[in-house]
Amino acid sequence: MSVRAQRRLALATLTTPVLLITLDMTVLGAALPAISEDLRPGAAEQLWIVDVYSFVLAGLLVVAGGLGDRLGRRRLLLAGSAVFGLASLAAAFAPTAGALVAARALLGVGGATLMPSTLSLIRTIFPEPGARRRAIGVWAATFSAGAAAGPVVGGWLLEHFWWGSVFLVAVPICVALLAVGPFLLPESRDPRPGRFDLPSAALALTTLLPLVYALKSLATEGVTTAGVVAGVLGLGAGAWFVHRQRTVADPLLDLALFSRRAFSVPVLTNLLSVFALVGLLVLVPQYLQLVAGMSPLTAALWLVPGTLAGMAGALVAGRLARRVTVRRLVGGALVVAAAGFGSLALLLVGAGPVAVVVGMALAGMAIATVEPLTTDLVLAHAPPERAAAASAISETGFELGGALGVAVLGSVAAAAYRAGLPAGVPGDTLGGMLAAATEPSLVAAASASFTTALAVVGAVAALVLLGAAAQSRLLPESAGAGGGPTSPSPPRASAPPRAPDGPRRAARSAGPPPAGRPR
Repeated sequence: MSVRAQRRLALATLTTPVLLITLDMTVLGAALPAISEDLRPGAAEQLWIVDVYSFVLAGLLVVAGGLGDRLGRRRLLLAGSAVFGLASLAAAFAPTAGALVAARALLGVGGATLMPSTLSLIRTIFPEPGARRRAIGVWAATFSAGAAAGPVVGGWLLEHFWWGSVFLVAVPICVALLAVGPFLLPESRDPRPGRFDLPSAALALTTLLPLVYALKSLATEGVTTAGVVAGVLGLGAGAWFVHRQRTVADPLLDLALFSRRAFSVPVLTNLLSVFALVGLLVLVPQYLQLVAGMSPLTAALWLVPGTLAGMAGALVAGRLARRVTVRRLVGGALVVAAAGFGSLALLLVGAGPVAVVVGMALAGMAIATVEPLTTDLVLAHAPPERAAAASAISETGFELGGALGVAVLGSVAAAAYRAGLPAGVPGDTLGGMLAAATEPSLVAAASASFTTALAVVGAVAALVLLGAAAQSRLLPESAGAGGGPTSPSPPRASAPPRAPDGPRRAARSAGPPPAGRPR
């Protein structure tokens, strides 16, 4: 078999975990109305069902990246696949909302080992900048492919089986990955990894989860003692985590990477764009099913054009970057995405599902164009031996953005929905209200309130993306700055970061090649 064929098979294998995670996210959105009707979760429980997966995943990504650097990225990928498959079985047969939250948390543990492994192995298999950018384009397009397939598959399953069947889709994918991964994927690890910092791993998770709890408590219950205590605990743990990374010999998170503007700005850009997109992807299927009255399968088919547009955007991003500077391309795409989300305000003047679908398609295509370019910049500006750690930071930004989008925008939607309800309407979620209400006037009032909430969230998402477009001016001027194929020669090296404390860390940080040099 030729080297080119081996690379293609390896890339196809590495896109399988991406498809797996995207399917899990999108089929859940389609299943939420059925879950709300069957398990009757409250507003807080419903938010936890959706985003506990992403928050656990985001909290463990940096930890998983460090383990991948030390234990081997392929080994970690396969172990995560096994955990993900078992957790999917647990979610499918969860008898209560609490059990489903616990299963989704275990899914986050498995998912945390998948994403940094895929990106770091892509860097190992495709060391040439041009080939790497094309591979990342395929990797990003798989997200859109999974988003397109997930609602359709989930909609069909929901019309023929119970809601738990949507989680069983992941099981055969995990089995296939475990079967072919050992033969098609190379093993790679950091040759000088140092000791694994277990206290830092605990601090990373202790930072995120209490802050998430505080945010949810504030959104659903207002200011409470438990919420304030959790917020203080999370902030304190975060400060301790940052201090520890600056002082230990073998940090879990190399903060020196953030001294490179071409590394930190793309991470923030990804976080903000995914924040807006994922937050709305959870709400739109509910609007199509509960307000527009579509079946799960019909609602899924209405979303297919948007996800196909996202696939197209991811695949053409590299070609566009040869003709337009990365800075202008990313900034312009984010403005287009903001316009797409802003168009949801047309719901307030009587626009229907067409306006929602067109706006989401426009935004999805633009954001999918951004992600491969920013992800490539992140990988290009990290030392090769820290590939998994850099990939984990990139994915942490991605997943944390999605989780925050669900939590923050979901809380905004919940507050706007409740504010628009007349007194005495039962249920604190639209699905719960529709299951309990008996009067048509109450159903109409709740539907109108949810429509207004969706328009409000669209406006907030548009403002967030306009802010991301403004800060994207700090990105490198061209694709070549990230080590791309358009670079005629390596650019001048930037000033090296401040040498961290500790002998092993200082030796590791002294050696990164200049930004843009092909590896």
